[in-house]
Amino acid sequence: MPSLQVITLGCSKNTVDTEHLLFQVQDRYELVPEEETRPRVDVLLINTCGFIGDAKEQSIQTILSAVERKKAGEVGRLLVFGCLSERYKEDLPVLIPEVDGWFGARELSPLVQALGCTYRPVDEHRRVLTQGNRPYAFFKISEGCNRRCSYCAIPFIRGPHRSVPMETLLREAEDLASRGIRELVIIAQDTTYYGLDLYGRRALADLLRKLSEVEGIEWLRIHYSYPADFPEDVLEEMARNPKVCRYMDIPLQHVSDRVLDKMHRHVDGRWTRELIRRMREKVPGVVLRTTLIVGHPGEGEKEFAELMDFVRESRFPRMGAFTYSEEEGTYGAEHFKDSISARTKQKRLDSLMELQRGISLAYNQSRIGTETKVLVDDFADGMLVCRSEFESPEVDGEILVKYTAAAFDGVEPYSLVGEFLRVRITAADEYDLTAEVI
Repeated sequence: MPSLQVITLGCSKNTVDTEHLLFQVQDRYELVPEEETRPRVDVLLINTCGFIGDAKEQSIQTILSAVERKKAGEVGRLLVFGCLSERYKEDLPVLIPEVDGWFGARELSPLVQALGCTYRPVDEHRRVLTQGNRPYAFFKISEGCNRRCSYCAIPFIRGPHRSVPMETLLREAEDLASRGIRELVIIAQDTTYYGLDLYGRRALADLLRKLSEVEGIEWLRIHYSYPADFPEDVLEEMARNPKVCRYMDIPLQHVSDRVLDKMHRHVDGRWTRELIRRMREKVPGVVLRTTLIVGHPGEGEKEFAELMDFVRESRFPRMGAFTYSEEEGTYGAEHFKDSISARTKQKRLDSLMELQRGISLAYNQSRIGTETKVLVDDFADGMLVCRSEFESPEVDGEILVKYTAAAFDGVEPYSLVGEFLRVRITAADEYDLTAEVI
């Protein structure tokens, strides 16, 4: 069988696309794991990201490196798909003619056919897992986005919002559970929009309820929710259903009315603060994770100071941030001048993240002495690498539990991966925690 390897760049949504693709072609190819190095692979695929400047640069550099490998005889065919090739499908074939085929991000069937296989819609719910023996899987419930945030290129890269039918998602969840997956990390460009196109209503709460009935699935975690028109029944389901993690990833982007208006976020600072209050009131103990943008057009010193005050007040246990990147084709690029210098943007980002480090440390230290349920993700360097419902994989910290044969009655450490333990937190830094098994 010819060998095939995929390099996946960008977000976890791309990971899911790669896994669906691999299932469609696995009967014809020997699948080479991304991390494996070989003298030669017959087909190399690159799943690209085209969201912001740094991601685009990484994708281009990865493609150019693969071109050099092809020239050296280490790669047979070189194919590129995903967001970058969707966004620049007219330009890239001219700029990099050494690539044998360019494919977009909106559907996999043309790429499957180019690989000599027949696309099977009946298997759309099936995947080849690429996360090793990790007990979690990213779970994409929709494609595209109907929002028109002024800074974001995703709507014209991925197209309008398209929900995956609930019955397809349930089949996928059942298949994942049968292979040892215990946690589904629910993702989409906007998870709270789910169902409007198919059912005429927001149906994320209904989906959570049905997924929680899948035998073997113990945790459901929500990412990428949108603040405007937030469905309150999701909070009710989270408070009622023990399988829905008390964790919400909700990218707020900013709090200044002026900046939010320029971002086209359809909320203001007052609404944002009230939404956070309702979330914490309806779901006691909920951990909120957010993402913020600094240096957006319209953000002066006053607006940035308001953002800093907001972070101090809100005390998000989890937070990420990045600097504004002007993206061609977006409303912001066409209507606003990107007049804030890169130096000022970076200075603001550094200040914001320094503030957050202290907040994260204080939150983690407040958990010392508490008991919690954790899922074992891995075993490394004598430690069981775990998470509670309050840590999401790959973006948050970890809970490390020292393994000794005596503490676990001689059970081998690798056989504990995918199991739930009860632990007591004993130490914490700004990112990770240490615990002992109870």
